[in-house]
Amino acid sequence: MKAIYLKSGREKSVLRHHPWIFSGAIDHVTGEPSIGDTLDVFDAQGTPLGKAAYSPSSSIRARIWTFDPIEEISLEYFSKRIHAAISMRNDLQLFQHQTNIGRLIHAESDGLPGLIVDRYDNLLVVQILSAGIEKWREVIFDILKEETGIENILERSDVEVRKLEGLEERTGIISGQLPQPEIEIVENGIFFYVDVVRGQKTGFYIDQRLNRRAIQDFSKGKDVLNCFSYTGAFSVNALKAGASHVTSIDSSVEANQLAFKNLALNNIPPERYTILSADVFHELRTMRDKALSFDLIILDPPKFAPTAAQVRSAARGYKDINLLAFKLLRPGGILATFSCSGGVTQELFQKIVADAALDAGVDAKIIQHLAQGPDHPIALNFPEGSYLKGLTCMISK
Repeated sequence: MKAIYLKSGREKSVLRHHPWIFSGAIDHVTGEPSIGDTLDVFDAQGTPLGKAAYSPSSSIRARIWTFDPIEEISLEYFSKRIHAAISMRNDLQLFQHQTNIGRLIHAESDGLPGLIVDRYDNLLVVQILSAGIEKWREVIFDILKEETGIENILERSDVEVRKLEGLEERTGIISGQLPQPEIEIVENGIFFYVDVVRGQKTGFYIDQRLNRRAIQDFSKGKDVLNCFSYTGAFSVNALKAGASHVTSIDSSVEANQLAFKNLALNNIPPERYTILSADVFHELRTMRDKALSFDLIILDPPKFAPTAAQVRSAARGYKDINLLAFKLLRPGGILATFSCSGGVTQELFQKIVADAALDAGVDAKIIQHLAQGPDHPIALNFPEGSYLKGLTCMISK
């Protein structure tokens, strides 16, 4: 029998329904399983705890499918889980309110460890991040087509985490066709071009949808600085809400080219915006030295700490950009700042921002806590699913 036996006392997280089993928790494995195989999980006394997908190359040695030892991992299992995830999004009325994009499946938080599915109108973009999902990929694609009625499926399994699973990166059309590399979508009534083939993540930062809408409340008549602006989503939202001018900074020339197209798509006059292809850290220091200032600054940097081991260096990076941003704010100005690093907790992030305000010599108050949208749910038994955290801070006049 293919099975995992845990060390004595290491079953506690499993009993709390946490889906990860680390290599250090395993006493021994029986049955010579292959990568992605489903194994029965037992505690040290031989009590069955559930079933998990095996990943011999990863420090997360197994990801639990089910905590019911008698439930079979089959086509019916995946049909049930995928149906439940999509039904939840339908209950949330995700694809209403002039929006045709959203996340349909959010990996562990939807009981499907390592599976990401994003919908862009009539296209599904899928990321397969774990050995277990890889084993069932063909079954999963068939179920997705049946559940959604969407034939066009693009795989974007081109992320570093696959190497940790012993898997090669892979991209390509699974079924149907890609209308064009840059597709047009609508979010909260605002239109964007998205490069689903080469863009970050699955092409667009879908998790920021509610935060982009929230930024509109602070934008009217304001001079805005948007850092790490990518393809300009926050910038377009601020301008549509009446910002007097938005300066966007991103190091990617390709992303900035798409930002120009997105601004034009929404009929924003060129005199209302500036786009800079530059390193954000360097540009913020240059602006500080020139004594420039802004009413509203948005900091949405990439992941500074992919792993917990990188948290210390990431904290320095977050403090630097927040310190510079606070120095560039006018009295009464607002900073919307984010971290998508899973290793940086909400508490740590707030401390970093507080330290940055102190060093900048400003008094600041939190007026909003920001997070990922409801289509990126956080299972209570899997707090690691909470990765995007943000603060809206206002400094004193």
